[in-house]
Amino acid sequence: MDITGYSRDELLGKTPALIQSGMTPYHVYNDMWATLLAGNVWKGEILNRRKNGELYWEAQTITPVKGVEGEILNFVAVKEDITHRHQQENELRLMAAAFETGQATVITDANMVIERVNQAFTDITGYPSQEVIGKTPRLFKSGRHDKAFYQRMWETLRDTGHWQGEIWNLNKWGDIYPLWQSITAVNDADGEVRHFVSVFHDIAERKRIEHELENQATRDHLTGAYNRRAFDTSLSQCVSDALHAHQPFVLLMFDIDHFKKVNDNYGHDVGDEILQQLAVCIKGCLRDSDILARWGGEEFAILLRSTQQSGGETFAERICQRVRRRVFSGQRITISIGVGEYRLGETQDMLTSRVDQALYAAKHQGRDTVMACAQAEADNVEEDVR
Repeated sequence: MDITGYSRDELLGKTPALIQSGMTPYHVYNDMWATLLAGNVWKGEILNRRKNGELYWEAQTITPVKGVEGEILNFVAVKEDITHRHQQENELRLMAAAFETGQATVITDANMVIERVNQAFTDITGYPSQEVIGKTPRLFKSGRHDKAFYQRMWETLRDTGHWQGEIWNLNKWGDIYPLWQSITAVNDADGEVRHFVSVFHDIAERKRIEHELENQATRDHLTGAYNRRAFDTSLSQCVSDALHAHQPFVLLMFDIDHFKKVNDNYGHDVGDEILQQLAVCIKGCLRDSDILARWGGEEFAILLRSTQQSGGETFAERICQRVRRRVFSGQRITISIGVGEYRLGETQDMLTSRVDQALYAAKHQGRDTVMACAQAEADNVEEDVR
């Protein structure tokens, strides 16, 4: 009665059809009756419906009771509500299916000792399960993240029970690769952490595409240097750093002397090759923090971070000599350079205008030379000799 919800009086005189759900396959009943009518015991599972309409699973054992001559007189059914067991089995099947999806999955104990990994984990990391079970995820540390990164991760896990983010790991072959990882703490009935479940996937291809798109948006298609728009953004950041962090910087602007003659005499293809080779030549002199951009045509600009005027002039002289000694697509070329350190309070346009005037003055002085802003301002050059 507790299982079905019906009282004894409601069930007496009725057939089991009263509790049938209509959802048990016909072949189950066909097998049941064929077995019982043959005088044998039948065991099986049937989906029934309680009085309140709720579905439930029963495990049944039905035994025929026979008379003296072997005729069947009654049936005795022993039933057990197995709904909860069915739910657990379904959950386990779902968990097993999820565990073997394309997402790499790692299950650890409360001390982060690995207990189980799936095939996707092996495919991504290169480690078979027998090589990582019993070890901790420290095995995969790439060295790309500092101690503070892992501290923040564990603080978030402790406070919320969950962390997700981008992380760079080391695979079995020594390659460092990016992945998107999600870690969840699994608690017991008392709220104590018993396991951690980590799910991740490799995002190297996504990062490659992002990098390619960024290059397309920020790089000059011919020389590979930054384009004008990206350079303006970098210059704005340098101005901000100078104002708020007192970080000096120098702007250089240079172009190829008599470049129109090169194009006229040898063609634009040779001119393009020279621009490409010049960009490579200059990049070889730069620090990682420096920025080279194609300003337009044959004109380029360089940002030297954490540099003062004297350092900028020395650098400019060095690249002037470097270009003078090189051969570019069979041609000898020279460059003229304007150099200026940022002055607190001036705008980007004011700085670029000053340095452009210095470059203008270098042309006036005979080209293949370096002109500082202060000197150019003193000369007050006005004639266009480009």
